[in-house]
Amino acid sequence: MKKTIAVVAIATGMFAAPAMAQGQNVAPGGFYVGALAGYEGLDVESDDGSVTADADSAVYGVTVGYDLSLGSAFVGVEGELSTSGGSTEFPDSFGGAREGLDADGQYYIGARAGFAVTPGIAAYGKIGYTALDTQAFTDSGSLSELDENTDGLRFGGGLQVQLPGPLEGRVEYRRSNYKGISGSDVGDVSTDQVVAGIGLRF
Repeated sequence: MKKTIAVVAIATGMFAAPAMAQGQNVAPGGFYVGALAGYEGLDVESDDGSVTADADSAVYGVTVGYDLSLGSAFVGVEGELSTSGGSTEFPDSFGGAREGLDADGQYYIGARAGFAVTPGIAAYGKIGYTALDTQAFTDSGSLSELDENTDGLRFGGGLQVQLPGPLEGRVEYRRSNYKGISGSDVGDVSTDQVVAGIGLRF
């Protein structure tokens, strides 16, 4: 119970402090760098669509970007490098193929736009190009491991909160849809992520 009260108090402070600190121009602007961490759900489909597999893991990474303030709104560009430990394994019914997929590094570059909800708090959406390093494997040893890169589209949105000084926090959901992986018997790959981050704005 005490932990719950502490979490609520911290969250309330994160949202209340910016309202006192911000001026009229509440939209973020300028360069920023940050770190993020959170949850990832990985979903993989066999090439013929008959079998699916999924895995849950942690994801963490770094981000850098630039926002152009337009008064109460902003537009910007953002890049991100992240990694996770997601590893799926197909059921035995998917015989004669690589039996699973490991997700490794993820790369993203895209655009985002948002608006001030209250002084110090902004909502935003994002969309852009993403790539994923993967390793398709087989436990039986009948097929060699296959390291491959696939790319696709990421979209999502979140809330951004100004903290004391140049610090800011964010909570974000994003979904990435990747193409199939040639030669691996792995079809569509997708990830759903919920992350929290803290950044430094210049």
